[in-house]
Amino acid sequence: MGEGSGRQDAEPDVRLPHSWDEARETAFGCAQPLPPHAVTLAQALGRKLGADAAAAHDMPHYASSAMDGWAVSGSPPWILADAGTRLAAGQASPIVTGGAIPPGAKAVLRSESGLVSTDAEGLPVLVLGGGARPGEPKNGVHIRPAAQEAALDEVLIKAGTTLNPAHLALAALGGLDELTVLGAPAVKLVFTGDEVVESGIPAPGEVRDAFSPQLGAVVGLLGGMVVGQQRAGDSLAAMLDALEDSVEDPADVVVTTGATGHSRVDFLREAITAMGGKFLINSIAMRPGHPTLLAELPDGRYVVGLPGNPLAAMIGLLTVGAPLLAKLGSRPAPATIEVACGTPIKEYAGPTRLMPYRLVYGLASPTAHSDSAMMRGMAAADGVMLVPPHGAKMGEMLRAIPLPWK
Repeated sequence: MGEGSGRQDAEPDVRLPHSWDEARETAFGCAQPLPPHAVTLAQALGRKLGADAAAAHDMPHYASSAMDGWAVSGSPPWILADAGTRLAAGQASPIVTGGAIPPGAKAVLRSESGLVSTDAEGLPVLVLGGGARPGEPKNGVHIRPAAQEAALDEVLIKAGTTLNPAHLALAALGGLDELTVLGAPAVKLVFTGDEVVESGIPAPGEVRDAFSPQLGAVVGLLGGMVVGQQRAGDSLAAMLDALEDSVEDPADVVVTTGATGHSRVDFLREAITAMGGKFLINSIAMRPGHPTLLAELPDGRYVVGLPGNPLAAMIGLLTVGAPLLAKLGSRPAPATIEVACGTPIKEYAGPTRLMPYRLVYGLASPTAHSDSAMMRGMAAADGVMLVPPHGAKMGEMLRAIPLPWK
């Protein structure tokens, strides 16, 4: 597995088929959050901080100059000393921005405020130039004291923060090389179907690959991290090989497309059974996406089996994959919203229907081209609404799933 086992001992409800609500509850309740772990700063972007990040040293860890110029002690004129040496009253030494303030220095004189001249004996001295301001230099001016930004062990970033590039820079300035982040599920994608072609115009009997261009991105939006992908031919041996865990890139979840049915070329269920897996969801009383399944393998990995039709697969992923990835990633269960139905929807003698919709004047109307094999309706959608078997009236409030890319 990836970042840690998410297994839970509670026995799941295995009635068939699950209702849509039961499926969501099972997918969220079957796992435990992955444990927090340390990652490098380069790997931490976008992750949620699992523990407070505190400064490993004072920031800055030494008193430094905020300007190019001279470190000075006492009043002008100043006798020039070597850079970095201890200064007595009446002495100055050159310094650059960020340079360490030498012992005895009381202020920094800006380069544009000073002028190197000679005294009566022809020795070089520093005097105030024409660019000097009245009263310059005052004690402490242009000196960044140690711990000005933060002291040793001061909290820089609080736990629970989603890390952005500025947080990573702050951690680096604080002397940190790693940050503890909440677990994010590692996901392997498995694409099935001998009839699938990856490019060009498919011939009759072939279909174009609709999954590899987008499924990984959707998994990422749902909180997963894709660590690998593989194509599996329509055979039991190929499916068993695809479900094996990778030593190099171990996964917590395997998301498959296709092969969830019971035809002669569908081997996912047979492979899970052969590996000793346990089915948590065998099917869901919904259209599209009825064959969506969820199983747990003996090593603790979860298998989310999505149907082979593109829209059905997306509905399955939003129904089962979203809550599972949320729980493993220490996030709350995905919430539904309510929308007002924008058109009467007829009664349907069957399970819950999930319909992509568009908002028109605040009302949700089903999109056209929303067959399970189509994506045109989903591409134009603002969300997916749940329509019960009895249909819906104009203006009736219906539950809906927000789209992760909206």
